[in-house]
Amino acid sequence: MKKSQNVTIKGTKDGLTLHLDDTCSYDELKKELDRKLSNSSRIQEEDKLLSVKVTVGNRYLTEQQQEELKELIRQKRNLIVEEIETNVLTREEAELLKDENEIVSIARVIRSGQVIEVSGDLLLIGDVNPGGTVKASGNIFIMGTLKGIAHAGSGGNEEAVIAASVMKPSQLRIGDCINRAPDNNSDDEARVMECAFISENRQIIIDRLQVLIQQRPNLTRFEGGR
Repeated sequence: MKKSQNVTIKGTKDGLTLHLDDTCSYDELKKELDRKLSNSSRIQEEDKLLSVKVTVGNRYLTEQQQEELKELIRQKRNLIVEEIETNVLTREEAELLKDENEIVSIARVIRSGQVIEVSGDLLLIGDVNPGGTVKASGNIFIMGTLKGIAHAGSGGNEEAVIAASVMKPSQLRIGDCINRAPDNNSDDEARVMECAFISENRQIIIDRLQVLIQQRPNLTRFEGGR
């Protein structure tokens, strides 16, 4: 029976990808990795530096083990480790992911000088007065009038959106894109609920709420059924 490979080396246009098996022991993995890198004809023949991406599947690696693998690879004269990719989340990463997917509900009026900032989506039941600011790493939904500043996707998420029952912002920001107050910002309170999102040409667009189903089909986290 042929022994399965614990290390697979694949060449790419940018360098090498090392696929490391996630079922064998860590010591076995290191030994085979060292042997295959030493015997690789491409590494021996290349004079230029090669970028290396390492994928370890469902294997958990401590920081020390990651450094050991990096050092083993770096010992080969022309290899540079760009990243080690794993499917395993640390507890801190899992907690951060959970926070980023939370919907934070707040019922209050945000007055001038006040700033509300949350991780995840913000659902505000109330108004944002001129001079007030709401900020979220995810989406912002305002069941009220937005007359102040709203910043969605504060961590750089340009897929985030801002929606308000009455959209009269002094400034909108999504990710790093900024939009000043609309020129046609009238005092008509009978306007339909509107939303803001980044278009394909990286401009913040304000449109009817109904367009979100086409622009952001994966926006909702509430799936049908249980």
